[in-house]
Amino acid sequence: MNIWQIALVQPLANGLIIFYKFLGQNMGVAIILFSVFLRFVLNPLTKPYMDSMKKMKDFAPELEKLKVRHKDNKEMFAKAQADFYKQKGFNPGAGCLPYLLQIVILIALFNVFSSVLTANGEIVNKINTLLYEPLKFAQGTIINTKFLYLDVTKPDVFHIAGVPFPIPGPLLILSALIQMLSAKMTAPFVEKEKKIAKKTKGEEDDMQVAMQSSAIYTFPLMTILIGVSFSSGLALYWLVFSLYQMIQQYYSSGWGGLTPWLTKLNLLQSPKKK
Repeated sequence: MNIWQIALVQPLANGLIIFYKFLGQNMGVAIILFSVFLRFVLNPLTKPYMDSMKKMKDFAPELEKLKVRHKDNKEMFAKAQADFYKQKGFNPGAGCLPYLLQIVILIALFNVFSSVLTANGEIVNKINTLLYEPLKFAQGTIINTKFLYLDVTKPDVFHIAGVPFPIPGPLLILSALIQMLSAKMTAPFVEKEKKIAKKTKGEEDDMQVAMQSSAIYTFPLMTILIGVSFSSGLALYWLVFSLYQMIQQYYSSGWGGLTPWLTKLNLLQSPKKK
């Protein structure tokens, strides 16, 4: 094993199997509970990023004024922005490192699912290579991979006669939808950025805003396109991860970018004008 496997992949694989063996012996249930547990453990890594996002939201009106004031001079805006952060005692990059560490852990967990949850009958042999001795499965053990209508080792897709490509199943679509809503919540300033970009010269701001807007939809679309080839256990994990992140974001900054949508659907009252 390499350092990556020993330091991250192996501990995560053992954690998943602990939940499987001691909480119902169902891999689908184990994935849900272990994902929630892992998100809870990673909260200290997420909180600085969430706090940073909240401060950025509070500072947004003043930063918008600076951007408009220096719309013809990018260097002056960058200096004014740096001076503003210094005056407020705020480091916008402070919350990024813990968040990046969390992403590294999530990639390792992705490796656990993609390497262990296989549909070729070798699940026991493959997972035993990652397990510590007391947790290893005996040869011939049948691991319960059934969950609801799924086999978590197989993709969540439907095959209909005459259709040359697999159709994404409900879990995969729900995972992408929750991811899109979560991304929309964390990007509450895109519309404001569009208005500011129109007032500034050059195409850099317009391109940046376009990328922010498109990311809300492109990443969920990629989740579906990639998900049709991977085990549904990954989709289940991604659903729990995105749902937890959405709830966490709500408690940090409210509905954020979803507010206009919910207002149009009459699920929220329109904000009162002062």
